[in-house]
Amino acid sequence: MTIPVPPKLPVPPVREMSATDLADLIRSGGPYRGKAVFELADRAATDDAAANLLGELTHLPMLRDDRIHAISLAWAAIVSLLAARTPHARQVAYRSFAALPGSEQEGLLAYLRCSRIEDAQP
Repeated sequence: MTIPVPPKLPVPPVREMSATDLADLIRSGGPYRGKAVFELADRAATDDAAANLLGELTHLPMLRDDRIHAISLAWAAIVSLLAARTPHARQVAYRSFAALPGSEQEGLLAYLRCSRIEDAQP
């Protein structure tokens, strides 16, 4: 039995999309959700609203469970918020980290090689 190949979807123009549209794309769970997460992450250093949206999205089970090797998209979002190096983005990252289950917090701290999220310097 041959499994049919799904139709190839057009790549969304994430750089031209609003932060709200990017969040909707992430929530839809489509194949380009990671691309949308990283676009919001790029904006987090200069756009507090994008940082807030990214922080909210880390609560979605879909992002917590969607893994690239051992790293979840939620972890990638938190690391990106830390890397934005703005006080606001870091506060959003701390809140997002605090909302993770304990085992996820431990794993992320081990990945970041620090004992406290406040000490993380990605």
